[in-house]
Amino acid sequence: MTNTLLLLSALGILAMATGVSAEQQGDTLAAIRNTQSIRLGYLDQSVPFSFVDQKGNPPQGYSIELCLRVVAGIEQQLGLQKLKVQWVPLTMANRFDMVADGSVDLECGISTITLSRQQKVAFSLMTWIDGGSFVVKAGRPHGGLGDLAGKKIAVIAGTTTESALRDALKKDFIKADLVLVKEHLEGLGALDQGRADAYAADQTVLIGLGLAVKEQLSLALADRNFSFEPYGLTLRRNDADFKLAVNQELARIYRTGQIGAIYDRWFGKLGKPSSMLAAMFAINGLPE
Repeated sequence: MTNTLLLLSALGILAMATGVSAEQQGDTLAAIRNTQSIRLGYLDQSVPFSFVDQKGNPPQGYSIELCLRVVAGIEQQLGLQKLKVQWVPLTMANRFDMVADGSVDLECGISTITLSRQQKVAFSLMTWIDGGSFVVKAGRPHGGLGDLAGKKIAVIAGTTTESALRDALKKDFIKADLVLVKEHLEGLGALDQGRADAYAADQTVLIGLGLAVKEQLSLALADRNFSFEPYGLTLRRNDADFKLAVNQELARIYRTGQIGAIYDRWFGKLGKPSSMLAAMFAINGLPE
């Protein structure tokens, strides 16, 4: 075989490999169009963002509602009558793996956008701004991390809250023992049973949990946050068309002010959005 034929053959193999790679990455919008369905991932305990009740109803919450609005937008973009939503349960530990391997198309939870996570998954426009905080039993000191010196703090393993908490304790020269748990209710259980003196998570999640368990456990929220947590919906990498479809709907919700009613539905009891959150909505209300 001549050098020219060898070169052409090599180029052909490369093209085929590239095609296979692109096919493996997948075209989410094409799959949605072909199957007339979309797979949404949810968390079952992250009140008021993503949770399920005891009546067997579909998942609900702030992040869930945003995802359903995105689904409605995709229906219009693709000219489809109605998409079937397949709900896929996730955990804090497996949520990114489930997105990356194609088990879900869009994760509707409380995922903090970080640069390191974007090596594995992609994120939508910001959907929320939060910060790491902690709760203690009512009547206990809760001004800040300094009140937890020498105490035990429960936190979900492998989360940005865990890493931020470790960094904050180290920065302020505070010695405390971390009790690693898998889910929010396990963390509150450790606090209730005395295995931990505090439970750390994102502030808004802690507020939701506090409201949900107020009849069983009276909690006090820390006065100061120890980290910055920007949330986004999670999707697969290298799928620009699907990411654009998601962002188009989120931007429209922000730009038209429809986010106000959604916020009130899930956070109205907390008062108006903070100035930082209101600014995030305005900045992400991108024009068409």
